[in-house]
Amino acid sequence: MAGAERALRTLAHNVRAARTRAGLTLDELGRRAKVSKGALVGLEKAQGNPNFATLVRLADTLGVSVSALLEGPAEGRVRVVTADAVAPLWTGAQGSEARLVLTTTGPAPTEVWRWALEPGEEYPSHPHQAGVVETVSVVSGRMALTVDGAEYIVEAGQTATFDGDAPHAYRGAGTGTCRLVMTVHLPPASAT
Repeated sequence: MAGAERALRTLAHNVRAARTRAGLTLDELGRRAKVSKGALVGLEKAQGNPNFATLVRLADTLGVSVSALLEGPAEGRVRVVTADAVAPLWTGAQGSEARLVLTTTGPAPTEVWRWALEPGEEYPSHPHQAGVVETVSVVSGRMALTVDGAEYIVEAGQTATFDGDAPHAYRGAGTGTCRLVMTVHLPPASAT
């Protein structure tokens, strides 16, 4: 439990720091991110358990990556992370999951995700801020990618890319588990 408490304290610190840098009050951040002020107060006091969708909305509103909200200080020049070393940020009822493995640093960070989608299980995503580009590479299985109402089938060995500022969803579309690697390219901080 100490690890979960430490992660919540890190999240609280990072949200408060990003909100302060952005010059936003709790009321303004809550309005823009569609999160109640009470939930934000609790979060900044390291209380509660925000879900993945809330973290994405907060990150988008604050102009930072999800992992920037979750990560502690950098550990060194090179980081090697295995997917099993990070907890899933989303799990589906049928066993699907999404793990944010790492985020690159710099003026335009990139998030690296590992997903496993069970047949028929779907994750609908809210539109991200303008300038976010997602790239999805299917390693095994088959995925249905829906962007702005249009569905695209992405097979093992194929990669799809799209602007993330439209409604989108990922669904396991084959008979077995679909495994994919996703990169989320964030716009430079000055563009937010």
